[in-house]
Amino acid sequence: MKRTRILSWLVLLMLSIVLAFPTQTFAKSKVYHVPVENNVEKGLTAFLQRAFQDAKEHGAEAIVLEIHTPGGFTDAAEDIAKIIKQSEDMKVIAFINTKAHSAGALIALNADSIYMTPDATIGAAGVVDSAGNAAELKAQSAWIKQMIAAAESSNRDPQYAQAMADSSLDMSEYGAPKGDFLTLSAEEALKVEYSNGTVKNLQEVLERENLADSIVIDLEPTVAEQIARIVTNPIVIPILLSIASLGLVIELYSPGFGVAGVMGLSALGLFFFGHLIAGIAGYESILLLIIGIILIVAEFFVPGGIVGIIGGASIVLSLLLAGANFVQMGYSILIALLIAVIGMVILMKFFGKKLHMFNKLVLKDATTTEEGYVSNVNRLELIGKKGKTLTPFRPAGVVSIDGERVDAVSDGSYIDAGKHVEIIKVEGSRIVVRAVSEETEE
Repeated sequence: MKRTRILSWLVLLMLSIVLAFPTQTFAKSKVYHVPVENNVEKGLTAFLQRAFQDAKEHGAEAIVLEIHTPGGFTDAAEDIAKIIKQSEDMKVIAFINTKAHSAGALIALNADSIYMTPDATIGAAGVVDSAGNAAELKAQSAWIKQMIAAAESSNRDPQYAQAMADSSLDMSEYGAPKGDFLTLSAEEALKVEYSNGTVKNLQEVLERENLADSIVIDLEPTVAEQIARIVTNPIVIPILLSIASLGLVIELYSPGFGVAGVMGLSALGLFFFGHLIAGIAGYESILLLIIGIILIVAEFFVPGGIVGIIGGASIVLSLLLAGANFVQMGYSILIALLIAVIGMVILMKFFGKKLHMFNKLVLKDATTTEEGYVSNVNRLELIGKKGKTLTPFRPAGVVSIDGERVDAVSDGSYIDAGKHVEIIKVEGSRIVVRAVSEETEE
């Protein structure tokens, strides 16, 4: 009886341990599977920062970056490369499915191992500016050095990494003659030892790395991170700022608060929200924005204009501080202002009569003569009257009409003082006289 009781307690104890620690706990290791898709930008950097931090906190043995990107911005790629280098306790595996071009190539080259699908490619990492032209030599040189360093850090031949970013090298053997950037296929990458193997899927990657029995944790961007990735894209930024500026200007001259104001504030809110989530903007930029808005509102109650100017400057400065790059943000702000001005002109031209806002922008009253508005007295009663010149007319002078001195001009001829004249025309303040003979006067 006593033995049976002891066995029962042991069974209960074992069941408690099993229930308290699921079977996953006894697996060999954890592997984080993280997608690196679409353009490489600051929003992706923030997502990968969280992914690596989460993997480290949960004791992951490895993190697999499944790469499918045409490239993106070099500064974001360099930040991601730094995150990878700092993860010394975890093995970083790049699984290229199906392309790692430009900035994506730098990310892959910083990984400990690279695996590629049969149709995958890596390379084409030349630096170009926003207009699609080759970047300045200084930027190109720095980027090439980054590519070489990434290859050397993982014991790969750096000449291929250099050729991916430097078109002056001749890699005709791999379809990249002088003048072209090198792009390696899966077979070529395996041949030059830039790839550790050609695989069909993630499971094969794990098998090659002896991680087939590991717990695979698929990590996806949160909704906030997805929004951040969209709104931190340099192409989207000027669009958001244009909507914000145009919407707020329209709302400023409209009665009440309507759709335009909601759109403007929403666009501005998305801009700052995305940049805060991405870790680009700080709270100082939000504070400057709030101060700027308060000062602009105060301009309606404080005469002089200086308060509004300071408020506008505060808002512009807040946008510059929120951006990842001062120059790019400067261009974005200029584009937004230009689009706002063009939009205002279009609205004024085609919808000005229908929109209440333009009643305060456009002067519609006309000071016409028919309504009694004149710049000076039009003395039509003087026509036909005769008088005597008090000064010579060359062609302007003074004439006496019924004892009144009147400024006038001759009809083109010289008239001496003391001559008899007749007023032949009155055009506003212009009175025209013509000489007449004394006989006619009499």
